[in-house]
Amino acid sequence: MTRIHLAVPLTVDARLELPEAAARHVAQVLRMRPGELLTLFNGCGGEYGAVIESVERRSVTVRVEDFHEVERESALAVTLAQCVSRGERMDYTLQKAVELGVSTVVPLLSARGVVRLDGERWEKKLEHWRGVMVAACEQSGRTRIPLLSPLQKLEAWLGQPGEGARLVLAPGGAHHLRELPAARAAILLVGPEGGLADEEAALAVRRGYTAINLGPRVLRTETAGVAALAALQALWGDLA
Repeated sequence: MTRIHLAVPLTVDARLELPEAAARHVAQVLRMRPGELLTLFNGCGGEYGAVIESVERRSVTVRVEDFHEVERESALAVTLAQCVSRGERMDYTLQKAVELGVSTVVPLLSARGVVRLDGERWEKKLEHWRGVMVAACEQSGRTRIPLLSPLQKLEAWLGQPGEGARLVLAPGGAHHLRELPAARAAILLVGPEGGLADEEAALAVRRGYTAINLGPRVLRTETAGVAALAALQALWGDLA
């Protein structure tokens, strides 16, 4: 079933026109026709069954038929604090993090980060990342959109309070996830392509983070966060 996110209130029997991007996808990419069914969700929980009433080149009108009170969020609330990586690597991390049930993503600027943009371009980048996360929710069946926090500098962010187990990925770290007591919430800090600087890793530990490693092999930044999220969901969450 094709799932589409609409950032508007949804009610049964409502008739509405899909936004331009969604309409183009339905009409020109999927080539759907009147009478076919869609699933709509607005990120507030649950999802709505809808039927296509009309299809034009640039517009699609649907009617909401029913509401399904489904919940697919993990009981484990994970915040992924991901130091910004380049291009498709960051997109991949965000996409897979959403699929794996992350509840909040915090993009961070760190000493070894290779992405350098001005303020306006950062805003465009954040909007792009929101789109990646929404698309991942559409694909994965999630009914709530994870929070994407504003871009922050790593050192300043480490000074903020946070709830749950505090974990920082560090090759050669002294701890493994399976050794830690289970928690209902976790904050996972992942470095950029070049890893965290020694000073940054040490600061995280001073702020209460446990340095963990994911085995004998060094993982790329886009792999490390995803692997750690999968392990956390398997150990403490809902990944069987």
